[in-house]
Amino acid sequence: MRTHYCGELSAALIDRSVALCGWAHRRRDHGGVIFIDLRDREGLAQVVFDPDRPEAFAIAERVRSEFVLRVNGKVRRRPAGTLNAELRSGEVEVLAHEVEILNPSAPLPFQIDDEHLNENTRLTYRVLDLRRDVMQKNLRLRYRTSMAVRNYLDAHGFIDIETPMLTRSTPEGARDYLVPSRVHPGEFFALPQSPQLFKQLLMVAGYDRYYQIVKCFRDEDLRADRQPEFTQIDVETSFLDERAIQGLMEGLVREVFRDVLGVDLPQPFARLTHAEAIARYGVDKPDLRVPLELTELTDVMKKTEFKVFRQAAEMAGGRVAALKVSAELTRKEIDDLTPFVATYGAKGLAYIKVNPDGLQSPIVKFLSQGVLDDILSRTQAKAGDLIFFGADKAKVVNDAMGALRLKLGHDKGIVEKGWRPLWVVDFPMFEWDDEGRRWGAMHHPFTAPKDGHEDLLLSDPGRALSKGYDMVLNGWEIGGGSVRIHRADVQAKVFKALGIADEEARNKFGFLLENLQFGAPPHGGIAFGLDRMVALMAGADSIRDVIAFPKTQRAQDLLMHAPSPVDEKQLRELGLRLREPPKA
Repeated sequence: MRTHYCGELSAALIDRSVALCGWAHRRRDHGGVIFIDLRDREGLAQVVFDPDRPEAFAIAERVRSEFVLRVNGKVRRRPAGTLNAELRSGEVEVLAHEVEILNPSAPLPFQIDDEHLNENTRLTYRVLDLRRDVMQKNLRLRYRTSMAVRNYLDAHGFIDIETPMLTRSTPEGARDYLVPSRVHPGEFFALPQSPQLFKQLLMVAGYDRYYQIVKCFRDEDLRADRQPEFTQIDVETSFLDERAIQGLMEGLVREVFRDVLGVDLPQPFARLTHAEAIARYGVDKPDLRVPLELTELTDVMKKTEFKVFRQAAEMAGGRVAALKVSAELTRKEIDDLTPFVATYGAKGLAYIKVNPDGLQSPIVKFLSQGVLDDILSRTQAKAGDLIFFGADKAKVVNDAMGALRLKLGHDKGIVEKGWRPLWVVDFPMFEWDDEGRRWGAMHHPFTAPKDGHEDLLLSDPGRALSKGYDMVLNGWEIGGGSVRIHRADVQAKVFKALGIADEEARNKFGFLLENLQFGAPPHGGIAFGLDRMVALMAGADSIRDVIAFPKTQRAQDLLMHAPSPVDEKQLRELGLRLREPPKA
C-alpha cells in the first residue's frame, strides 16, 4: 500500500511519486492550503493539499487527529525558510494527488504529543500511549538491545534454549504465581521466578553455553521499579571461573552500549568487594558518579563521652560513619534531612559545619578536641564543608547514609557525567534474618562458596564468602550472578546452614541434588535485567516506559482490566472454591 515510510523521505526523492500510509498527527488549515503531518513508525512527513485538486482537498477537510490515511503524491523541496532541521524528512514535503481515509478515529482521550500525562491515563489507553514518539523510540531501542545481545552471545558460542513456564514452586525469596492444574486437582504449577534450576540442569546435560531472553514472574510487594513479570537476559556457562565469566559478560555489556548507543564504556570495569562497597558507600550498588564517600569513625567514637556515638560504636554490629559534603546547605535544608533519613530507620542526623573561624554544631560541646581532630583528619574537611553523622546498627547507618549520599550528590549537582560501570564481588554467602532467626541466602541457595570457605558454612556461616557478583551501572544493579555449586555434598552443607532439613531438601530440590551426582561440571552464569538496562540506556524515569504493556505499582493491567474475577464454572473445573467472596 505504500512505497516509502514517512520518515525516510529526503531530497534524493524530489520529483518522485510516492505512496505513504500513516496517521494524521497534526492538521493545519492555512487559508486555502491544508497541511497534514503524516506519521508512521519512522517519523513524520508534511503533506500539502492544494485546492487545485478539489477531490483530495475535500477529503483533507474531513481529516481529524489520528485518522488513518493513504496518500499518493509527488515529493518536492520545501519553500525557502520552511525547512525543519528537527525532522529527518524536514527538507521536503509531499504534494498530495490522491488521499484515502482508510479508517477514521474517535475523539482521543488525550493528545498524542501531550508530554504531561497522568500515568494511569497512559496505561489505561496504552495503545495510544505507545504511538507517542518517546515510546516508539524506547521500544525500538529495546529491540536493538535484544538483537545486540543475541549477536554477541551467538558469536561467543551460546545457544538459545527455552525452559518451561509451568514448573514447580521453589522458594527464591518472593511468592510464586501459582497455576492450578485441571488434570491433577488440588495440585499446582508455578510460574518461574527465574530459570535458575533449569539452566544449571542444562549445564549438567552438557550444553556448555546457554542463554535465553526470558519472562520471569514474582508475586512480591511492588516497589517503584518492580514488575510482577519482567524480562531477564539469562546466561549460563560451564568450565569458566568467576573472572572469566565476568570478562565475557563485561564484553557483552560493552558491545551492547557501543552498538546501540555509540558509547564506549570504561575498560576494564571498576571492581569492589561487597565489604568495600558497603564501607565506602553504604550500599552494594553504589552510583560511582557521586564522588562522596562514607568515613569510618566507629573506633574513634569508642573513646568519646558523647553517649549517642559511643553506644553505637560499642554495640555488637554497630557503626558510626561520617559523610563530608562540600556544598552550601541552608538551615532548613539541613533540618529537612532528618525526616529523610528517618525513613531508613535513623533516629536523627547529627552534623558539624566547618566554618573559617571554627566548628558550628549542637554536638561540638559533647566531643573532645582529640575526637574532633580525628573527625577532621579522617574526613579531610575544610572551611565550607558539612559533616553528617550516622550512628546506629550498621544496617541502619548504611541504609540511611547511603541514601543521604545519593540525595545530596544529586540535589547539589555533585555528580559526574557519563557511565560508571562496576563489578561488586565477594558477596557474603548468607545474611541473618532477624524475624525468622535464621540465615538466608544472600543471592540464592545454589551459589558456590569461595574456595576455602566450605568449612565455614556450618562452623561460622556469617564469615563465609561466596562466588557471587553483581554488575552495577550508575547506581542500578543491572545483573547478578555467581559460580554455582556443582557438588551434591557442598549443596547439602548449604541447605543445612539455611536450616533446610534433608527431607525438605529432597522434596523441593531432589531433582537437582540427584542430577548433581551424575558428573556435573563446574558452572556459573549471570542474569541481566533487560528492563532496567534499557531504561538506563533510554534515560527513562521508570522501567514501565520501556515495557510495551506493563502493570501498575499495584500489579494491575489497566488496559486489559486484569486481574479479573472468573466464573464459577471455571473454578469448579479446577476444583477450587474461594474462601472469601470477591470484593465488589
